[in-house]
Amino acid sequence: MHSASPEKFDAVVIGAGPAGSAAAILLARAGWSVALVERQRFPRRKVCGECLAASNLPLLQALGVGEAFDACAGPELRQVTLLRGDRSVTADLPAADHERYPWGRALGRETLDTLLLEQARAAGATVLQPWSVQAILGGAGAWRCEVRAVDSAALRRLHAPIVIDAHGSWEDLPSDRSQRRLARGAADLFAFKANFTGSSLREGVINVLALDGGYGGMVIADGGVTTVACCVRRNRLSELRRAAPGLRAGDAVEAWLQRECEGIRQALRGARRDGPWLASGPLDPGVRVDAGDAIFRIGNAAGEAHPILGEGMSMALQSAALLCSHLLARQPGAPAPAEVLQAELQRRYAADWRREFVPRLRLAAAFAHVAMRPHSAGALMALARSWPGLLTRGARWGGKVRLVGPTGNRGADRASEPGLAAAAASRVS
Repeated sequence: MHSASPEKFDAVVIGAGPAGSAAAILLARAGWSVALVERQRFPRRKVCGECLAASNLPLLQALGVGEAFDACAGPELRQVTLLRGDRSVTADLPAADHERYPWGRALGRETLDTLLLEQARAAGATVLQPWSVQAILGGAGAWRCEVRAVDSAALRRLHAPIVIDAHGSWEDLPSDRSQRRLARGAADLFAFKANFTGSSLREGVINVLALDGGYGGMVIADGGVTTVACCVRRNRLSELRRAAPGLRAGDAVEAWLQRECEGIRQALRGARRDGPWLASGPLDPGVRVDAGDAIFRIGNAAGEAHPILGEGMSMALQSAALLCSHLLARQPGAPAPAEVLQAELQRRYAADWRREFVPRLRLAAAFAHVAMRPHSAGALMALARSWPGLLTRGARWGGKVRLVGPTGNRGADRASEPGLAAAAASRVS
């Protein structure tokens, strides 16, 4: 491993969610000195889905958390149900071509994030938590990151040739904060999530909700907990708040969900909500990675899909692995690349990222806009009822059985390949 002073690193990774922790694990195992900066304390609940497609499970195994995931996660997810009003249609999910991991499963973020963070620490990464990034100065090959402890005035200056942005939704780097979208629109989407115990939801099924003014999902995750998550348009949320001025936003959304969808009413009849509704937003789906970036971006910092397909976790883990395959593609033990080489790596990574993930973003956007509108959602339900296999095909198109390959090419269509994560792990000295 490279010798480094306490404040000098080969890479600084900002954000210790699945993307950031995965990148820290792979780079630290390859001999890099890595600082992993996270401003929130773990464990923490997050407003996001908790499903992990089968395509990610070999990657989790290669990252060193596969056994723990197997022990904690919910039941295998073998079917998908589309729900709208009092109608539903169920279809089989496609099985991944992997003897051990043919099916996805769900695990709460408070557990998964902690598993990955502790694995990054065990791999040798220096974890700064809870610390907040105050400034990023310099440029590729010579970055200076100023970070401050959340609960004290302690300040550290981290020097590294590479910075990897892995912040989550609704967060920004200091340099990006002035560019945050200020305009509000009726179509802005706000995300809500709550956990329930004692529901009658059937195990092993991903439930997708088509709602008038939103969309959502239900699934049974670890510990038999039912997770209900949804995205609601701003204008619909405003109507719900006006109609029930005494209710909190989450409670108004829950009442709306039960009015809108028979499947939710049945599943939650007699169930008990575990804690309050979590809320965040507005969502900002789209591509943020760019070939001209000086900072490498992974996870939601690189691009965000409408969560209706549940591909956010896949894109987080797989984009981290994709980037690391580029950074570690040279001779094992080589130092972090200098500025000129970084520019070329950035161009290659951005091109591979777009090839792998832009189709998922487009499919998710199309599905989300169809599901939120009564006429198009009705047509979708009619088509799905006459051809349930459409849901199976949609899951395959959405990347549920596809692991990004060692070089990010489209030939790696078999989830049986541990791929770039195993390749990176093999570089450990």
